[in-house]
Amino acid sequence: MPTTKDTLLKKIADKTAKIAILGQGYVGLPLATVFGEAGYEVIGIDPDRRKIDALEKGQSYIGDVSTEIVTKLVKSGKLRPTADFANLAEADAVSICVPTPLRKTGDPDLTFIVSATEELKKYLHAGMVIVLESTTYPGTTRELMLTKLTEGSDLKVGKDFFLAFSPERVDPGREDWTTKNMPKVIGGITADCSDVAAAFYHGAIDNVVRVSSSEVAEMAKLLENTFRMVNIGLVNEMALMCERLGVDVWEVIDAAATKPFGFMKFTPGPGLGGHCIPIDPLYLSWKLKSLNYTARFIELASEINTNMPRHVVSRVQDLLNTQSKSLNGSKVLVLGAAYKPDIDDMRESPALDVIALLREKGAQVEYHDPHVPHIHHEFDGWEMESAPDLYKAVTVADIVVVVTNHTAYDYAAILEKANLIFDARNAYGKLAPDNPKVERL
Repeated sequence: MPTTKDTLLKKIADKTAKIAILGQGYVGLPLATVFGEAGYEVIGIDPDRRKIDALEKGQSYIGDVSTEIVTKLVKSGKLRPTADFANLAEADAVSICVPTPLRKTGDPDLTFIVSATEELKKYLHAGMVIVLESTTYPGTTRELMLTKLTEGSDLKVGKDFFLAFSPERVDPGREDWTTKNMPKVIGGITADCSDVAAAFYHGAIDNVVRVSSSEVAEMAKLLENTFRMVNIGLVNEMALMCERLGVDVWEVIDAAATKPFGFMKFTPGPGLGGHCIPIDPLYLSWKLKSLNYTARFIELASEINTNMPRHVVSRVQDLLNTQSKSLNGSKVLVLGAAYKPDIDDMRESPALDVIALLREKGAQVEYHDPHVPHIHHEFDGWEMESAPDLYKAVTVADIVVVVTNHTAYDYAAILEKANLIFDARNAYGKLAPDNPKVERL
């Protein structure tokens, strides 16, 4: 007689398993479309009615997912968008892709994971595999999710239902590494949980990498992003040191990068952006504090990176002083608002901090971004629209601050019309390395 595991594996293999993706954002929607294109019926669940309305019309709001794909999947019935969590009752496999932000105090905010787990518990049934993708601290899947799911239930993990963690690895704007071909780490609560979760993801994703436990998978994600955070913190501090030494940090980095081994190139900038790098390592740091351990590398790197927007504003102020101008009252144009080039993702963008600090010091701030028409600063409550005429905004500005180096910009034309430029991204490194109108980070 087939076991619950055998039955579920068969449904996954013959693609009759129904899949639910909780959260239709930067992680969830690409995952839903990959499974839909692989031939599964996918239920895309999100409480944000605006997202569901867009998907029902066949419209994508994520840069990495085309409207054509969404239209095709919705019309074929392979993607069924809904805000109703009751649809979980139909699901054989569930991926949880909800946000995991930090509170203002720097503590992890697991509100969305808790809420998703509580909704899922209402419809938990035998023969279901559940995978958490939201980045969090080691132990969340076992200590939080498993505890909540099994409380008052007769269902046994690894026998009746299967629970695992698989960290998302989404880098918006990339075309070489996508949801489909990015290696997918899977770690289950039990070995059977890993078996089923690995089979589930292997139905749509090219390369699945199994590890021994959910804690290993959770920790692997934090190591990936801590590695990047610490190394960015290092080159940011190198930029601060080179400024005092009168040395070009960009030339130093390029020279070091010629070494064919033992060095990986990272570049400084106005601060960290995106959901992962500024936030994920602090989950680990917070967790370790409960074990009386201070994650010194993480906290030092975070301190350096967090202060980079303030350093940029200080440099802008100094540069204006050389023109006998005060930052208070000066017209400042911030070029680029997204957290990295050629995308519209504003999550944790350093541009928000740069703009806020400039405004605090009395600057008349405008911004321009071809990908971000509107900014709403949630914490401070201000809103801005992208300058409608880029070159007019450049001409009237006392200083242009390059915060995000979008490739759509004609930097030579901007240089010709600008009065002064502070370049936090080395956009003018090769174009105008010695131009007196340009100061680089």
